[in-house]
Parts: sequence; C-alpha cells; structure tokens
Amino acid sequence: MQRPPMEDFSLKETKPHLGGGKITGDKLTSTYDLVEQMQYLYVRVVKAKDLPVKDVTGSCDPYVEIRLGNYKGTTRHFEKKSNPEWNQVFAFSKDRIQASVLEVTVKDKDFVKDDFMGRVLFDLNEIPKRVPPDSPLAPQWYRLEDRKSDKVKGELMLAVWMGTQADEAFPEAWHSDAATVSGADGLANIRSKVYLSPKLWYLRVNVIEAQDLQPIDRTRFPEVFVKAILGNQALRTRVSMSKTINPMWNEDLMFVAAEPFEEPLILSVEDRVAPNKDEVLGRCAIPLQYVDRRLDHKPVNTRWFNLEKHVVVEGEKKKEIKFASRIHMRICLEGGYHVLDESTHYSSDLRPTGKQLWKSSIGVLELGILNAQGLSPMKTKDGRATTDAYCVAKYGQKWVRTRTIIDGFSPKWNEQYTWEVFDPCTVITIGVFDNCHLQGDKSGGARDSRIGKVRIRLSTLETDRVYTHSYPLLVLHPSGVKKMGEIHLAVRFTCSSLLNMMHTYSQPLLPKMHYIHPLTVSQLDSLRHQATQIVSIRLSRAEPPLRKEVVEYMLDVGSHMWSMRRSKANFFRIMGVFGGLVAVGKWFDQICHWKNPITTVLIHILFLILVLYPELILPTIFLYLFLIGVWYYRWRPRHPPHMDTRLSCADNAHPDELDEEFDTFPTSRPADIVRMRYDRLRSIAGRIQTVVGDLATQGERLQSLLSWRDPRATALFVVFCLIAAIVLYVTPFQVVALLAGFYVLRHPRFRHKLPSVPLNFFRRLPARTDCML
Repeated sequence: MQRPPMEDFSLKETKPHLGGGKITGDKLTSTYDLVEQMQYLYVRVVKAKDLPVKDVTGSCDPYVEIRLGNYKGTTRHFEKKSNPEWNQVFAFSKDRIQASVLEVTVKDKDFVKDDFMGRVLFDLNEIPKRVPPDSPLAPQWYRLEDRKSDKVKGELMLAVWMGTQADEAFPEAWHSDAATVSGADGLANIRSKVYLSPKLWYLRVNVIEAQDLQPIDRTRFPEVFVKAILGNQALRTRVSMSKTINPMWNEDLMFVAAEPFEEPLILSVEDRVAPNKDEVLGRCAIPLQYVDRRLDHKPVNTRWFNLEKHVVVEGEKKKEIKFASRIHMRICLEGGYHVLDESTHYSSDLRPTGKQLWKSSIGVLELGILNAQGLSPMKTKDGRATTDAYCVAKYGQKWVRTRTIIDGFSPKWNEQYTWEVFDPCTVITIGVFDNCHLQGDKSGGARDSRIGKVRIRLSTLETDRVYTHSYPLLVLHPSGVKKMGEIHLAVRFTCSSLLNMMHTYSQPLLPKMHYIHPLTVSQLDSLRHQATQIVSIRLSRAEPPLRKEVVEYMLDVGSHMWSMRRSKANFFRIMGVFGGLVAVGKWFDQICHWKNPITTVLIHILFLILVLYPELILPTIFLYLFLIGVWYYRWRPRHPPHMDTRLSCADNAHPDELDEEFDTFPTSRPADIVRMRYDRLRSIAGRIQTVVGDLATQGERLQSLLSWRDPRATALFVVFCLIAAIVLYVTPFQVVALLAGFYVLRHPRFRHKLPSVPLNFFRRLPARTDCML
C-alpha cells in the first residue's frame, strides 16, 4: 500500500481577518469576534392585509416570494386567508449578490399557475445597514404595486436591512446557501442549532430482602432472584443463597437515568423453576420522580415495597387479591458521581450531577468555526458529486451545530460559540459531517457521513491567546487513512481567575464519590454504554434531530473495540515513554564501561562530592530538573496538538488489519479469514502472556526470599541480612556508598562477562511456575 505524503496531514497556522480586524502578536486589534465578518441582506416578511381575492371561491392562498438575482426564497402559503402572518426571515450573502434590485412578490397558490397579486421593489443602494448590538429594525407597511409600478389593493409588512452573522435573526433565517432546500422540515435541518445533553443520574438499587413470597410449587426450595428494568436497561441479582420464602440478597444494581424521567423502574421477583423457565412471584413499578436523591456517601433510608402479582383470568391480566408479598430496598439517585458518557481520555466535563456540588467556573472557551477547504465529495446528486457540510462541536453538556452549506467543497460558516470552563484538563471535540437528510433526498434510511474530527485539550492552550489553525480532517477507511479536507478554526481560552485555575490542578479529577465508593471497571463500561445510548436517543428526538451516528462518532462509542492498529500504536507509545529511561541506562552503561574516560572521571568526582556531602543529593536533583525545564522552554509547543497519523499507526497499517478493524461485531467475514485472524491473535496473545508471566515470576522470586519455600536460599539470605546489618552498623554510610559506587563504576578490566553472584542467586529462587498446569 502506497504511503501518503506526511505533509498532507500537517497543522497549518493562519492569519485570518477576525471580526473585521487582523491578528497582531496573537492579540486581536478588534475584539468584535472570533470569526470573519460576513455581510448579509436580511428580509423579514411579517404579515399582509387586505389582499385581493383571486380564486372563484372568493378567497386567496397567499405566499411571498423573495427574488434577488438568481436566488429565490419563498414563505409557506396559507389557504383561504387574506390577512396571513408569516414572520419569516431570509438572508442573502452579500458575496453572492449579483443584482441591484430586491423584489418581494405576493402570489396566490394555484394548481396550474400561481397568480401575481403585487410586489414591492427595493434598491440595494438604499437599504440601511445595521451593526449589532443595535436595536432590531422595526418592520413597516408597504403598499403593493403591479408590474407597471401602479398601486394595487393590499399591503405587506416588511423589514429589510444589511447586517452580519452576529445579527439575532441569523440562526432562524433561510439562507441563500440553501437555495435548493424548501419546506419547513428542510429549513429546520440546515439551520444552526444549540442542543443540551439530558441531565444524567446514576440510579442505585440496593436489593436487600423479600418477605412472604408465594411460590406455586411449595414442595421445592425456591431459587429466587430480582430482575430490574429501566427503559432498555435490564439487570438481575444472583439467586439468593437462602432458599426460603424470605430470601436475602443485599446486592447493588446500577442504572443510568435521564431527566425528565419518562419511564418507571420495574422490579420483579422471580423463581427459577427450571432451566430457561422463570416464574414471576411479584412485581412493582417505582416512578423515579419520587426516589430520594443523595449528594454524598451517607446512606438513604430503606423502604418496603408491596409486590403485585397478576393472574390470567379468561384471557385478561388481573391483579391477584391475596396476601401481599414485600421487598425491602434502598433506592437513590446518585448526585455525587459524574455520569461518564464520553471516553475518559477525551472528557469535556467532570462535574457531578448534583448542581449543589458544582464549583464556580474558571474561564470561558470561545470557538470560531470559520470554514473548510478541499472537502471530499461524499455523495452523488443529479449525476454529479457533491457535499452538504455542517459542523458539530461538543463541550460539556452543550452541543452546537452550524448551518448546512449546500453543495460546496469549501464552505464558509463563520459562526462563533462560547462555553463556560470548569476544568482546564478537558477536551472540546469538533466534527464535520455531510448532511444526507435534506428534503428532496430520497434517502430516508441514510446516515450522515463523517468527514473528520478534531480534538483540542484546553490545558495545551495559552490563556488569552487566539489560535487560528487549519486542521486536517482525517478518517480511517478500510483502504487506509484518508484526508477528507481541512477545517479552519479560531480558539481562545480566557481565564477569569488564574489562582482558581491553578488550584484545580490539586483537586481530584473526578468527584469525591468516585473515590469513596468507586464503581468497578465493568460497571463503568456498562454504564457508559447506557449513557451514550440515552444521549443519542434524546438528541435524535430534538428538532432538528442530532442523529445517532453523529452523537456516537463525537462520543467515540466504538473506541473500546479490539484493533491491531491501536494495539501496535499503544505498544509504540509505551516504548516511547520508556525510551528516555532506556537512553539513560545506555548512557550509564557507557559510563561504567569507560567509553568516554573524561566523562567517567567527572561522574566519579560528582559522585564523590554527593557521598561526602549527602545533604546535596536532593537539591542537586531538583536543580537539575529545574535547569532542564528552563532549557526546554525555548522549544515549547506553539501549536495545539492534532490528529497524528504516524502516532496512530494509520499511515502504514496492513490492509487486512484495517479490514479486521472495520469488521462488524459479531464478525461477518468468512470462516477461513476468521480462523487466520484468530490464530494471529493467539500468537500475539501468547507473546503478551509470556511477558506477563516473566514479570510475575520476578515478583514471586522476591516474595520467596523470606517465605522458606527454598529453605537453603532463605537461610542464606537471612544470614546475609544479619551480617549486612552488623557491617552497616559499624561502617560509616559514606564509606559504604563510596565502595558501592566505585564498584559499579569500576574499569572494564575488573569486570567479568559472567553474571554477578546476586543475580545468580536471584535467578535460582523458586516461583509459582511449578504449580501452573
């Protein structure tokens, strides 16, 4: 596979005109905005009155058409209404205006041909300019004219002005970029929107015991367990060890719940009468609105709940009116945890659920989504390749979506968004997608295609500096990594209190409850999966919907799946971390073997000074670290990090490894390919198993020094410890340190190629490998 050139994946710094000004020395000469200023012609169509009758029925079906050169926008039409109210806004980009006259026409909707009712003309040179934050321009009544400029019956209330994307009418406006989209649904799907993630809670259900259960078969010992269902989440306890009608469990079940609480918690006590056959002994439904909420580790009160049993009488379910069984539980909504819905490596929010535990913000994050360049064609429409791109940014509970730019490979959004920051060690994620749900697309089951993603960690940004960079948009395909274009962003992290921000570095990363009552790794994985499903379902129900495939891509839902490429990348990352230690070890080995006698003599002198004056050891170490830090300041990173194809091992991944990574779960590949991959995985796992076993062996040998598993070795070690204690007691520490140091740094002529005595002794110690099957 041909390796793509690395320069295509580089990060590029830019110098755009932001807010009408230029960036000078990382500062804005105009603090107006973080986006390039774009001029728009706005037309607000409010309402009409006294429209003439056109139909034979004595009424009219009016709508308004706004035409500016080749661009045309229309309002919705009303049936049989001569005094309609539209209150719709249209925006025409000044860069694309190729006309001198704006024509606003009122027409009557008809089956064959729409009737002309009247129009209003505006000279573009006479349209007023409005600069935010000016007061909104008041609409006024205009008398309709015919095509000969004579006054006709009817009036139209309009407001026409020139403004920028900072205008409050911008988000709700119909844009000329979306000229091919019509209808309310289509317009809603292309406008910019702000979404909020639902407020998530952990629901803890502590199942304690049940009383007075009534199994049908009284001749056997019941095997009772409790099943709990919340939405699409289902958990069950183990079978009670006390096989009576009063079973006990004292077991915790954890769920994810989202406000507003739409579904109750349903619990059923069941008896396993046979394999794959369970009998329901009782059931109860608990609305979450009435469940206790706790913010700390103090337990809430327990409660008894009556269990209802249903019987089928003449084909209908009815409650059985008998002696009621009960179940004893402690149920609470945990407000002291942070509900993880993102990968822990890319978290954008670490606050607990309970707002009472939130601390004040430390700053503000501002993001300007400027434009994209060189986007790849994502689909075919009318026989030609096209892309309808939009951006989604996620930080904390706030999601933002830019408007969709229709049919453009270099879209310009120039939209700015702001978030409060509570922790600098968080990540904002920006994704670019192709809109496959525009009206007119015959693709009801289509999914919005991913074009690429960018992550920016706030702690890597200098405060109050404006970062303007063009980030590569990289997507991994079964054929390899592909650059889908570039996205141009402007980012600024403003700190409100430097002291508060520095204080956050001393605080635990997660809320206290994660450390006081930690959840298991398997619980966290399961709960995160449930949280992402809830968030994707809730946001897909918004209007317009933020679709499931978009939410899952932004939240890295599939990042936990096995991948040979990721495994190799993580291995190389570990090697890179230990590379510094390996380099120090090689350097020290060269010192010990006198490869450079001058350096070795200097090390001897330094070693002698530190031994004679041991109080200088720690100050010397910290001074050395200080000097290294100051020295590296010259080469500090000046650009934010970005997706690295070489670090990800994406630039030279084998095609079969990529095919395995994109395989479904469970697999959909033929049996021979699965067998080959399984054998390869066994080979790799075998090597990992050997390394882990070797590490365990060394640890067990250390334990066996004093365990008397090898009585002779332990006796030798115990005697050695006694002699060493006596010698170290009577010998000054400086003498011992000098002798040990000079022994380690001895000349090669005094060295032997055979292993040393301590190493030989250690390798002969027993380990538990003899007990392995």
